[in-house]
Amino acid sequence: MSKKDYYQLLGVQKNASEAELKKAYRRLAMKYHPDRNPDNKESEERFKEIKEAYEILNDPQKRAAYDQFGHAGIDPSMGGGGGFGGGGFGDIGDIFESVFGGGGFRQGGGNRAFRGSDLRYDLTLSLEEVVAGAEVKIRVPTQKTCQSCHGSGAKAGTSPVTCQRCGGHGQVRMTQGFFSVQQTCPTCRGTGKIIKKHCPACQGKGHIQEHKTLSVKIPQGVDNGDRIRLSGEGEAGVNGGPPGDLYVQINVRTHPIFTREDTHLFCEVPISIVTAALGGELQAPTLDGRILLKIPSETQTGKIFRIRGKGVKPVRGGLHGDLHCRVIVETPVNLTSQQKELLKEFDKTMDENKRHSPKQHSWLDGVKRFFEDMKN
Repeated sequence: MSKKDYYQLLGVQKNASEAELKKAYRRLAMKYHPDRNPDNKESEERFKEIKEAYEILNDPQKRAAYDQFGHAGIDPSMGGGGGFGGGGFGDIGDIFESVFGGGGFRQGGGNRAFRGSDLRYDLTLSLEEVVAGAEVKIRVPTQKTCQSCHGSGAKAGTSPVTCQRCGGHGQVRMTQGFFSVQQTCPTCRGTGKIIKKHCPACQGKGHIQEHKTLSVKIPQGVDNGDRIRLSGEGEAGVNGGPPGDLYVQINVRTHPIFTREDTHLFCEVPISIVTAALGGELQAPTLDGRILLKIPSETQTGKIFRIRGKGVKPVRGGLHGDLHCRVIVETPVNLTSQQKELLKEFDKTMDENKRHSPKQHSWLDGVKRFFEDMKN
């Protein structure tokens, strides 16, 4: 037993926490471990002292005795607790597992219950459905316990046997250098059992795949990319574990008239030059019918009319969004000769007075000044 101060050996204060002790031990153990320092007696002795110090300070009872009585409180010859059996390395694996997270074999680990995996279903809906809310039916694959083998995966009249490689634990320990790592047993793939004769109905899986129909309630206002969780409708659990969940991913089809931004809807409304100049009324579409849209005289292309409350209701509650109608003045096409002559006569009257098209003349004046400035 080393007579050196254990706290000094680990380089920590006397009030060091368990996490601080572990961190200090891990750093020093990596530095002085014999595998990293072959044929170095000094490092070997240093490693033994570090290991001894950590074993004492990491045990609450031994640490309390050491803090009160020093080495006498833990010396077996003095009636203290515990010894080290000569300070060898036989039990180093147990300490390293607790410090480096190696973990030990868990009895019956291969038969543990596991929660089933979550599943995803992509559901494409129309804009009308997500705005108004809906209830839709979906057909999804599901796993059902095989009735022939009752979930064992073995042929009727036989049973799975314990895996000889892992002893039924489902895991094997792989050692490389001074690291010890547990891995899933490659023979039984973590189940701890070997099926010699597979059930012909499920091919040894213990379950068969079927389809089930589920009803999904689509709340008002869901948007592209939102998810709806159906609890317990995912993949079946293993060894009696609970099933996973099914996540329904919402995708919204492109609408021929409306586009959506958050709770607001947008659309373009084409109008004639006559309606734009003189004003008028026209029927504008909404998702729940038509409304009368009044166009004031001298309306310019790009003007937006907002119709309150005709947008989307937020999925988490609140006021409806608005509908924004952007008017587009349409240039006439496929004109007759008479119509062209009438437009030419109309254009002559426009040239006589700049007040009829102030933006055009303002732009032309700006262009003229631009070229004059360039000459100067």
